[in-house]
Amino acid sequence: MIKVKEITDITGYIRGGCSPIGMKKEYPVFIDETSQLFDEIYISAGMRGMQIKLSVYDLCSILKGKISDLI
Repeated sequence: MIKVKEITDITGYIRGGCSPIGMKKEYPVFIDETSQLFDEIYISAGMRGMQIKLSVYDLCSILKGKISDLI
């Protein structure tokens, strides 16, 4: 576990604002296949209290993500 005071320096996130958008490093992103059931989904925009709505396919494109069976 990362100490709270080190979260931002290590991850680029503030506590409570975790999102694959805006990461300091590129990490593999996997999105559950059930997300395809929806025209658009909401995810954290990387800031506490802020969300973004977009299609799963746009999210995959932006993050080079892969839709997978995660269950």
